[in-house]
Amino acid sequence: MKTNMKQKKFIRLLLSYLLLAIMVCVIIYPLLWTVGASFNPGNSLISTSIIPENPSLIHYQELFAGKGSLQYVQWYKNSLKISLFTMVGTMISVSFTAYAFSRFRFKGRKHGLTLFLLLQMIPQFSALIALFVLAQMLGLMNSHWLLIMLYIGGLIPMNTYLMKGYMDSIPIDLDESARIDGASHTRIFLQIIMPLSKPMLAVVAMNGFTGPLGDFILASTILRTPDAYTLPIGLFNLVNDVMGASYTKFAAGAILISIPVAFIFVLLQRHFVSGLTAGGTKG
Repeated sequence: MKTNMKQKKFIRLLLSYLLLAIMVCVIIYPLLWTVGASFNPGNSLISTSIIPENPSLIHYQELFAGKGSLQYVQWYKNSLKISLFTMVGTMISVSFTAYAFSRFRFKGRKHGLTLFLLLQMIPQFSALIALFVLAQMLGLMNSHWLLIMLYIGGLIPMNTYLMKGYMDSIPIDLDESARIDGASHTRIFLQIIMPLSKPMLAVVAMNGFTGPLGDFILASTILRTPDAYTLPIGLFNLVNDVMGASYTKFAAGAILISIPVAFIFVLLQRHFVSGLTAGGTKG
């Protein structure tokens, strides 16, 4: 009997590791292929392998050389600018909105939360025509600031729902004790709620930073000139006939996008870990 139990346990463990290995391969293989392609001196993926026979940094050098219509450094700066401002704006707006839904009871509160969920279900591209007309009416076509505001507005619903759920887990007794001591709602929000909400705030910050960095559809609708392009639009042009369809140069540019994402993740990693720990200890 014990032998059968051990065999079943071994089979379950083996299947779990096998499934995990398959998932890792599915995730890691395209990344390794992209890294290998970025060091291949040619322009085609046909002759590219995971480990290039003659690795070269020529594509990285060409990206930063900025020859012709290739303005990679400018696109990189534009993407970082938009992502950083979107991240900060999302954190501020989501924090205030989530605090209001979590701590106050007002008319239309439940309907507001339901509306947030409904807005999140609507695909972004379904409103492209309306956003295009709005940008023209406001005279903000090709404007990074309009794009930032649109990103912030799109990120508010779901992130507010996440933040509100986390704030609900913070005991309201803390608010009541602070009010007895004479603290205002502003002081309670800044000195009690926000410090305790750092783990979820880190998640919101990560969502706010990575969302614009990988968006192509909305950015390509608003931005029209090469000097205003973000990285997704600029890299898309690298695989178009206009710029010679350089897939390996596209791979090099795509690899460099991961650097700021990795930096932000490392910067916020401590809060992610503390958030998991807090979630496991709350009763």
